[in-house]
Amino acid sequence: MAAGGFVRMPGGSVVVALSLPAPTPGGGRGEQRVRVLVHAKNRARALTRLRNLGLRAVYLRGNGAPPTPDEITAVLHHPDGLIWRAAAPAPAGDLSVSRAPELWRPIRALLA
Repeated sequence: MAAGGFVRMPGGSVVVALSLPAPTPGGGRGEQRVRVLVHAKNRARALTRLRNLGLRAVYLRGNGAPPTPDEITAVLHHPDGLIWRAAAPAPAGDLSVSRAPELWRPIRALLA
């Protein structure tokens, strides 16, 4: 199931963030998760944009993991308004090891 959430912008549009299993070339699902951000007029249109790209089983239930301010800024400054990056793994054990965050990529890079 996808963990995610949304934020309503002052202009009325929304930014939806979802953590999804990474698609694999064979059509199956990988173990790695990706964080996908969509900017759209409303939540239904945001999810429709993802479904039209082939991510058919995408649903947003609740608002448990809304986008952070940095994620909102990233998607608003992207011309397509649809970006992704590998989801940060949950911290386990040694917290002193910090990993540089991955850069945001256009959705075409994920689906290619």
